[in-house]
Amino acid sequence: MDIKKIILRKLFRHRIIGGKHTAVENLTKGIPKHIVGEAKEAVKELIKEGFVIPKPTSYGLQVSLNPERIEEITRIIEDE
Repeated sequence: MDIKKIILRKLFRHRIIGGKHTAVENLTKGIPKHIVGEAKEAVKELIKEGFVIPKPTSYGLQVSLNPERIEEITRIIEDE
């Protein structure tokens, strides 16, 4: 859950919720190069779990936090 927590925290900190999107590549910035692949897998898992909403575009996959699950997300982020 560690990488997932980092990704959720990053999206929340930048207020990328609902209609505001960012590229998956932006989420892996600042993460050590040897775990970037794991981070991209974690994004896919977060999409399956419903915490992150995907938005396919012509220039790549964009993601944002699911506004309906913000309370749950904040609990996960704050639970350390």
